[in-house]
Amino acid sequence: MTASDLIRAIEKIANPAWQASWDKSGIQVASPRQEVRQLGIFLDPVPGQIQRALDAGCDFLLSHHPLTLKPELPAALNSWYEALRLLMRAGVCLYAAHTSLDVNLAGPAGWLGRALGLSNIDILEPLPGHEGLGYGLIGDLGERLPVGRLVSDILGLAGVECGNICGPEAPEACRRVAICGGSGASLIRTAKARGADLYVTGDIKYHDAIESEVLILDVGHHSLEEEMMRRLAARLASELTDIHVNFFKSQPPFRRACQ
Repeated sequence: MTASDLIRAIEKIANPAWQASWDKSGIQVASPRQEVRQLGIFLDPVPGQIQRALDAGCDFLLSHHPLTLKPELPAALNSWYEALRLLMRAGVCLYAAHTSLDVNLAGPAGWLGRALGLSNIDILEPLPGHEGLGYGLIGDLGERLPVGRLVSDILGLAGVECGNICGPEAPEACRRVAICGGSGASLIRTAKARGADLYVTGDIKYHDAIESEVLILDVGHHSLEEEMMRRLAARLASELTDIHVNFFKSQPPFRRACQ
């Protein structure tokens, strides 16, 4: 298929018109290639993932996180320079679907809410001027679940062994769950105001944890978005039958150090 047709297919799910004002979704590095035979999808456009995709024969790359959020010259021999070098030497396009994907909770971004079977799902922070789009979701479980069981279920779905819990003392059971993939500290008060018993997100800082008035399960920035991109790859693979879609797994950047 043509590169322009592929971009149109991606943008049906993650339209750049939906992205945050500070974001840089869309084409990160252009390519003169007109035809695409293999699409490579991953979370972070780091040199290692780019090289893996190129070695597998991918001729169009799709990441969640942008290559950069600010104009930057390749003035140092760092990962930014190496990513550009790999892409431009191979003549391969890199496209990022970042907040343009995050706000479409009917798409892969809402996967955990659906996996938990939440009902009465609503958006935590609606996107102005775009009905049905926004950041984070909240909904109700089919029944009240003991906190320990619910946390265990969420960790299993997210593919992580443990997470950090913070906020007030946990209730005996939870019914209403709020979720925001990636970094969701800005929506803590919103989750509380909307009646969440538990808020699932990542990147909670020390003072956010101290001041939170809602129970939080921090599963890290990586896990929910990694699964989101895997599901995006599966969806595109089912819709785009004339190209091969490859998903490249990644590891979280943090490793636990225990005594």
